[in-house]
Amino acid sequence: MTLLFLGTGTSVGVPQIGCGCRVCTSGDPRDRRRRSGAVVRLRDGTAILVDTPPELRIACLECGVAKVDAVLLTHAHMDHVAGFDDVRRFNTINGEKIPCDPDEPGANGRTFRIVGKPIRCHAIAETIDMMHRVFPYIGTQGGENGLYRPQVEFVDVSNGPFRIGSATVEAIRVEHGFPCCGYLFTDGEGDAVRRLGYFPDCHDMPDTAVERLKGIDAMVIDCLRVRPHPTHMNLERALSYIGRIAPRRAYITHLCHDLTHEDWLAALPNGVEPAYDGLETEI
Repeated sequence: MTLLFLGTGTSVGVPQIGCGCRVCTSGDPRDRRRRSGAVVRLRDGTAILVDTPPELRIACLECGVAKVDAVLLTHAHMDHVAGFDDVRRFNTINGEKIPCDPDEPGANGRTFRIVGKPIRCHAIAETIDMMHRVFPYIGTQGGENGLYRPQVEFVDVSNGPFRIGSATVEAIRVEHGFPCCGYLFTDGEGDAVRRLGYFPDCHDMPDTAVERLKGIDAMVIDCLRVRPHPTHMNLERALSYIGRIAPRRAYITHLCHDLTHEDWLAALPNGVEPAYDGLETEI
């Protein structure tokens, strides 16, 4: 199982519009932080997209993501779902070529047209309800007469673990001042089992979540900045949860423009790293 960070920034991104601070003007590419999202690749080759941030298309192009088999959403804040419409491209990539007359709608002069394959999007019930309201045109069928629309089957994951490809996935609710969850991925067999936790937005985690995550191989956790914040973890709070969970490795994400990547490296203890856009790691 591998984890690719498509974005590691806070809701306004880094650099921020109109900001001339030393982080926003840094020449270190690790200080350019798109809105948070990731791709988890399983041992059987299944690719899972976690969240669909505004820069999704750009992130996929820059990181070479050309395959997505399923989507997970942590919550419906715009910095995590505003790029959802770009899921339609994966409908086409995963679709089927159907022979047709070149003059048929959708053929565009070719001797075939592509029938898109619907993709499953997994989320808690509240997130699914919000997605239907924000994107009312999304369904399992493509648009008529060749119109290009996302084809999505929403799946409620509120009721326990579920399977995607070779992995068992579990949605774990966290406190973010808004309906929100993170995900626990378990992939592999026997001594090769690996566990990954991905929790990009949270302020508090219930004790049951901490117990469920204890001793995992890699933990990704929200750490907005050093100063406290009402809906995100700061450094002290993130390190406290990392200490309780005791993962083999930990990555902080959802970073604002207070500190450079090098600043974070100096501030973090051994075993904890700042994530950055484009980082890919084997779990």
